[in-house]
Amino acid sequence: MIYPSPLPPLLLYGLLLCLSVFGCKEMREKTDTVVPSPPAEEVGTFTNPVYRVGPDPWVFQQDSTYYVTYTTGRNITLIETTEMSGLNTNAASAKVIWLPPATGMNSKQIWAPEVHRIDGTWYVYYAASDGDNANHRMWVLSNDSDDPLTGAWEDRGELKLPDDKWAIDGSPVEIGDQRYFAWSGWEGDVNIRQNIYLAAMDSPTEVSGQRVRVLTPTDAWEKNGTDPEVTEGPQFLAHGDRMFMFYSAGGCWTDGYSIGALFLTLGEDPMDATNWSRLEANPLFTSNTSGGVFGPGHNSFFTSPDGTEDWILYHANPQSGQGCGDERSIRMQPFTWTADGLPDLGTPVALGQQLERPSGE
Repeated sequence: MIYPSPLPPLLLYGLLLCLSVFGCKEMREKTDTVVPSPPAEEVGTFTNPVYRVGPDPWVFQQDSTYYVTYTTGRNITLIETTEMSGLNTNAASAKVIWLPPATGMNSKQIWAPEVHRIDGTWYVYYAASDGDNANHRMWVLSNDSDDPLTGAWEDRGELKLPDDKWAIDGSPVEIGDQRYFAWSGWEGDVNIRQNIYLAAMDSPTEVSGQRVRVLTPTDAWEKNGTDPEVTEGPQFLAHGDRMFMFYSAGGCWTDGYSIGALFLTLGEDPMDATNWSRLEANPLFTSNTSGGVFGPGHNSFFTSPDGTEDWILYHANPQSGQGCGDERSIRMQPFTWTADGLPDLGTPVALGQQLERPSGE
């Protein structure tokens, strides 16, 4: 058999260089991301984002374990971790706990799930539709297992809310001896604005009575020139003698999407809208354009493992104009309280900035 002569060294070098260049270009095209790579982390620190794709992040804390979920649009994914700063590392495990039916009113547009443990049972509240946004309603899953990543999740059907109107971003809260459900919804059947409503719950799967509108966009930062106008993502946090309801406003499709808060003095009736007052410092959390934080919002809260620190979990885009898509990544940072007992969320920290890990990790 006659073997071909080897390539001349110079030609072989050129061919290898060409393959190397084009190979690297192809790899870059496959792995490039709008989020800049953070610098190497120092011991005991981390950098944002802690999860690169994660709109509407929610965290439920049980002892030293954290359960995180977020909007995928197509399923409900749950992440279990003992280290919130390590959501995207081997310190965390993720599992798809529920897939929607192929068709039906909860088969599409799976948004803003929240996982809660109530009276020994796990519940997930989520918004869904049949693919037509106008048909969004709230839905419920339940699981009797001790560990929400095991056992069977049962579809408990629609959480039927008063007036049967468009509804997303639902969240239960216990105030006094009564549990309530808050959500973002329409006044009627036309998408003019999103208000935040509250109604009493008879059980984790039943809402009763009438809804009360506790918030409608009226301030300039809440309207933000958007059409429709938006207030959404209600999140509750008790501190001192107040119950705070944090919310996002301004439209997630704008860089002006921000976080504000209302408060209720504990002991007052939550179903009387006049008992809820906006904070004078609103908005509390806005874009940090020089740090790659655009439209921060739809937050939740947790404490450090040793219970000494309060932390906010939220999403934001790394660049301007990226809107409501999957460029939104999960960020977290500590916050404090003023001498008057009001939340001081500070400024969203820049991408890549070193932060001390939560105390006790």
